[in-house]
Amino acid sequence: MEQLNKLLTELGISKVRLAKYLGVSRQMLYNYLALDSLNDWPKEKTVKLLSLLNLKEIGELNSLEITGEYIIEVEYRLNEGVKDSSNKEILTDLKCFNKKEQEVLSDIISLLKEKLLDDKSKDTYNTYRYLYHFLQSTETTPELNYILAYMSKSLGFTDPMEFIYNKDQQFIFESILFSAMTLYNNGGASKSKITETHKRFVQDIEHKNEEKLSRTQELNTAKVQALKELGYTEINESNAKEVLEKIAEIQSRKV
Repeated sequence: MEQLNKLLTELGISKVRLAKYLGVSRQMLYNYLALDSLNDWPKEKTVKLLSLLNLKEIGELNSLEITGEYIIEVEYRLNEGVKDSSNKEILTDLKCFNKKEQEVLSDIISLLKEKLLDDKSKDTYNTYRYLYHFLQSTETTPELNYILAYMSKSLGFTDPMEFIYNKDQQFIFESILFSAMTLYNNGGASKSKITETHKRFVQDIEHKNEEKLSRTQELNTAKVQALKELGYTEINESNAKEVLEKIAEIQSRKV
């Protein structure tokens, strides 16, 4: 299952979109991913996932080669399978927004499509993949909003004294970011000077990944408890839904 999680990250597939593709809730998908093996998944969900990845059997996951072309093919199949995220439905749904909101959404969609169509190196695709991750995280990481505000101000689109988020925090963040950008642009941050800083950056990410692993272990513990409470010894196709719902229930007891 670790290999599958790594693969999903490399492909840039969010848990939200994959859950929609599989026809399950996001929490249910997390429970699937916490299982020991794809063999423990409901058969229909395993078949659908393998179809998305264009694999005939689970064992092929270990030898899968990730290329730019493969990423695009998977993205295409994912978009086809997730009707909610199709451009047609997005445009249709614009009617629930006010005029200004409709205009900004339409402008963004048009710009994204235009640049993606002109993309020859696939750099734009990867930029948009990162942008999607960025947008997914703005609610839990307010600093991302500060970054957007800083760039809008520095590029001349917004008054530098406009603060629409937490004024004090935004002010501090912008000041620090300006210092960092000045250092970068003036050549005062050579690779040799900041190697140790980047090493700490990597270590911080590894620490966060360890915390995710701890979360997975916690889910595995909940799985064992769920099986025990339901009187089962394993998860199979006939009891998977019941067991996963019990896991969700056990998790909610700790909230």
